[in-house]
Amino acid sequence: MSYQYSVPESGDWQTSHFKAYDIDSSGIYQLFNQLNEGGHAIHSILLVVDEKLVIEEYFDEYSRLDRHDLRSVSKSIRSLLMGIAIDRGFIESIDDPIYKYLRHPTPQKNMDSRKEQITIRHLLTMSTGLDCNDWDRHSLGQEDRIYKKDDWLQYFIDLPMVNDPGAVSHYCSMGTVLAMEVIAQAANMPIDEFANQYLFEPLGIENVGWEHTSQKEISSSAYRLSMTPRDMAKIGQLVLNGGDWNGRQIVSEVWIEESTSALTSITGIPYGLLWWRIPLVEGDQKYELIAATGNGGQYIMICPELDMIAVFTGGAYNSEDDKFPFVIMREIFIHTFKGN
Repeated sequence: MSYQYSVPESGDWQTSHFKAYDIDSSGIYQLFNQLNEGGHAIHSILLVVDEKLVIEEYFDEYSRLDRHDLRSVSKSIRSLLMGIAIDRGFIESIDDPIYKYLRHPTPQKNMDSRKEQITIRHLLTMSTGLDCNDWDRHSLGQEDRIYKKDDWLQYFIDLPMVNDPGAVSHYCSMGTVLAMEVIAQAANMPIDEFANQYLFEPLGIENVGWEHTSQKEISSSAYRLSMTPRDMAKIGQLVLNGGDWNGRQIVSEVWIEESTSALTSITGIPYGLLWWRIPLVEGDQKYELIAATGNGGQYIMICPELDMIAVFTGGAYNSEDDKFPFVIMREIFIHTFKGN
């Protein structure tokens, strides 16, 4: 059956028909005709252009009401929470040492004076110097190793130092968990309550879950988020608008600018404060995406040059197939709308 486009339902988003734009829509029809044949692990695709939801498609049993495990997209939302904590005065600066705010845990093993120099910025740029690299199975702080431990944060801060803080960035999930624990202790409230009060409620995001695939009892700061694709798009729009939502400044523009800038690199890819900067070349033009990425194909992709946000969810866990959305973004969405 050939693809039949329909304008997304309105409600919490303004919507528009893509024919309202000066585009050749043939690539969009070709894409969804292909996807409707199956053989892929994409669960949803949403496209927002000029603050209007123009494409909203779900596959298999998924629908607009279903929450999706965001995996590491949660990290980028954690970045927003840190910005809010600074805006609200709970934390003075991300260049403060973590132990200015963190009462526990404190190092009990592998004592090293450099641990006292670890700042919040080092957690957010994944440059603590601790032996933590999720993409190296030999690293003592690799996330799957830590998930087997009883006290994740104590084990993390007890890791040996292998670099000076700030010297090099390696992808380290547990550092972002510790960053959330810093907020929780500084604000004297669990991170889920903090997020609901200062971020989700102002955005009208209600259908949120906090969970983890681990079966162990873990700190609430370690829970991952699950939310609907429409609410993921709200996060993208908030960032694209410099922290403003319907005239209300939810997080400062200064924080959005810094956190989404290329401050370091991980495996050669520019990285900010828990946000990726991913270059995509389409034709003779280069576009710098601001991106939140998660295992399995969870993405919030923001293209400021085109006032565009694309959201993807999927189930291609631990597979290179989870990169397929970047092909869609470059060859279909950017190619189609770049001349609009």
